[in-house]
Amino acid sequence: MKRVLTAAVLVPVVLLVVFWAPLWLFALAVAALIALALREYLGIAEAAGIKSFRGLTYVMAVLPVIHFSYNIWRVRTGHPAILLNFWIMVPMLAVIFGIPLVFRNDLRGGLASVAVSLFGVLYIGVSLSLLTSFRNVIEILLLIFVLFSVWAGDIAAYYVGKNIGRHKLAPVVSPNKSWEGAIASIIASITVAFLIMHFRQQSMHLVAIAGGTTFDDQGIPYPPIPYIHIICLGIATNIAAQLGDLFESALKRGAGVKDSGTLLPGHGGILDRIDALLFAIPMVWYYSQSTGLLNRIID
Repeated sequence: MKRVLTAAVLVPVVLLVVFWAPLWLFALAVAALIALALREYLGIAEAAGIKSFRGLTYVMAVLPVIHFSYNIWRVRTGHPAILLNFWIMVPMLAVIFGIPLVFRNDLRGGLASVAVSLFGVLYIGVSLSLLTSFRNVIEILLLIFVLFSVWAGDIAAYYVGKNIGRHKLAPVVSPNKSWEGAIASIIASITVAFLIMHFRQQSMHLVAIAGGTTFDDQGIPYPPIPYIHIICLGIATNIAAQLGDLFESALKRGAGVKDSGTLLPGHGGILDRIDALLFAIPMVWYYSQSTGLLNRIID
């Protein structure tokens, strides 16, 4: 019962922030989510005997939110975006986290400390920061998709797995998950992809109205997106989401932790609720960037 009540409160709040919050408030909410999830992630690391660089990890994890938000603001005000080469920044992160290790009195486990801190920035900070990059009228369709895809997949996997699940998916990491539930989850995600992409014209009008803006498509109907893109997007996103869920479960089991936290009654911690999103969001972002899906949405 607690699980249902918590979801009944959280889902409307999330949708309100996604559709109605101004950019600065949306970015602030994402930064707060990163901080809460990082707190639980670093707690799991400490339970596994790894001491992280907490303060520096928090700072570096929220910087991508600032970067994406600033770029969106620049574009909206008629200025060119400032692009940073992400792959150049990764080695710099290693350098940044290597500096405090040099001045630590106890150097035992130093490599693990640097690794867990740097990974926290990538795993939670960069992944959730991509939500901010989806905060435009066109890109927000991808944000809608990733949220509803993960939610629908989670619900389908739970009920199908509970009722007809017979074959264990990953018995060591998550004994309750089944292949039947996993397949049902993929089907649910593909269905969501078809619905959102099919009604994308109407969706963009609703998003624009909710945000207090207008979306001028000149009344021209959009050409259909090839089915192969919709199917691939649904499958890729769902597989990433399920792996994200299993990955977080593996982290907890390795550290001997049952839940990442106790903030959400019936659900555990924040990280327990967003673990699937942490893998699904980058997948949607990379798929849209590499295939030109956004151009197909509006062509």
